[in-house]
Amino acid sequence: MKKYILAISLLTCYAAYSGWVYTYGTNCRIEMSPEAAQGKAIWQQRNCQSCHQIYGLGGYMGPELTQVVSEKGRGVAYTRAMLMNGGYRMPNFHFSEREADQLLAYLSYVNVTYRALKQ
Repeated sequence: MKKYILAISLLTCYAAYSGWVYTYGTNCRIEMSPEAAQGKAIWQQRNCQSCHQIYGLGGYMGPELTQVVSEKGRGVAYTRAMLMNGGYRMPNFHFSEREADQLLAYLSYVNVTYRALKQ
């Protein structure tokens, strides 16, 4: 009987937490620019989350990119170079300058919202 109570309690907590995360937990009042929205669309079309994580969600083959544009030793120039040329494990997607700018705008938006949500 204790196992059932524990299982029901855990499922209830999980459901409540999931409901909070998907309704209020990511409610950051920073609007996404049209350029960042285009970058998000590219992120989704190219399935970047299969290798990379943002906000701790996604694949594990590539690095976590939530704060890549503000990390010491990386930053915008490093990220642009990776987008334009690929890397050791990252294929060269042959992004145009505009697509790279849009992806950088999206990653900058992710960085700003992550910092705002942390506070």
